[in-house]
Amino acid sequence: MLFTATPISGAFLIDLEPKTDSRGSFSRAFCKREFAAQGIDLEIAQCNLARTSYAGVIRGLHYQERPAEEKKLVRCLSGAVLDALIDMRPESPTYRAVFSVRLDPENRKALFIPAGVAHGYQTLADNTEFFYMTDQFYSPSVERGVRYDDPRLDVEWPLPARDVTSRDREWPLLS
Repeated sequence: MLFTATPISGAFLIDLEPKTDSRGSFSRAFCKREFAAQGIDLEIAQCNLARTSYAGVIRGLHYQERPAEEKKLVRCLSGAVLDALIDMRPESPTYRAVFSVRLDPENRKALFIPAGVAHGYQTLADNTEFFYMTDQFYSPSVERGVRYDDPRLDVEWPLPARDVTSRDREWPLLS
């Protein structure tokens, strides 16, 4: 795996290093040792698969606070997404920085998201499947969010937003 730092402190874009032969290819999608070599301690507690029927749907932007701050490793298995991160860690040198990247099966990229960073995505194709692993269990009592359309963040969603949940529409704007 090839790790490329993003503009968000501690977040990495991860490219596969496929081994190919006449049958196709084989790639390691996660390796605890390779992550540790990047200073990332990731113990998987939960794996989630989201299937979204239509292009334009926005899910997020979510994160969890202590004691269940979660790190995530995400990948788009089918379709395509614009994945967006917002650094919500006040002590971070990149506090409130925004980063977005296209994830799809063709580019085969994954994204590592450190604890305290809000994460969300917009589907760019119908019938998109999105896979993510977390190091914490989902804890609704400490879940927080950032409005997807907060003008202070200016996330450039490529499609008109559709089917945004009431919860995601009602997160407070950043002050």
